[in-house]
Amino acid sequence: MAHCKRHGVDQVINLGDCLSGPLLPLETAQFLMAQDWVHLAGNHDHQILAYGTPACTDVDEVAYEQLGASELAWLKTLPAVKLVWRSGILLCHGTPSSDLEYLLETVEPTGARMASCQEVEARLGATQAKLILCGHTHKPRAIRVSSGQLVVNPGSVGLPAFDDATPYPHVIQTGSPDAHYALLERVRNEWSVALVSVPYDYRSMAKLAQSRHFYDWAHALETGYVS
Repeated sequence: MAHCKRHGVDQVINLGDCLSGPLLPLETAQFLMAQDWVHLAGNHDHQILAYGTPACTDVDEVAYEQLGASELAWLKTLPAVKLVWRSGILLCHGTPSSDLEYLLETVEPTGARMASCQEVEARLGATQAKLILCGHTHKPRAIRVSSGQLVVNPGSVGLPAFDDATPYPHVIQTGSPDAHYALLERVRNEWSVALVSVPYDYRSMAKLAQSRHFYDWAHALETGYVS
């Protein structure tokens, strides 16, 4: 946030997956609730609310158990999958149609790879927005498709690497423990983007994850790689 302020940011957009995990879900929720930001819900935010069902994973359960009624009520108010914000901007956690699908990566039996321009365009569907912002993979990336639309994933503040088994086993890793976000600027109705890597005290967060027996998170937080 200090970095944002130094660069004169006038609007912050949170693309979801706000609270899941073994770090500080209650404190994070209270901080986010106090901000005048645009917030989306990610798939893990929905999974927290599915506590007690198979959809709620171990990282969602540990977050749910630390949240109170007001934080859970706030989580329920967040837009589910997509939100059009201002003219020509589309916000989504995964793709415009699903918060469980990667927009800029494709998972194959051999692992995850960068999606082709054709794959990204197919996932965008009929979206006409000049700027599309997405999350889900936690991997900073910006591409411009053949239509000229700019698609940006700002990366993650709290988890720079993870593994997943759906639809095939794969890993996503940035190779950096820093917090990542994107700075967007509109000049003469055209958008430019800077992908930002900000150092912070990640070792204290890694120790917290380790103390709660989430050793995979601790390694990812400390290195930016999957162990």
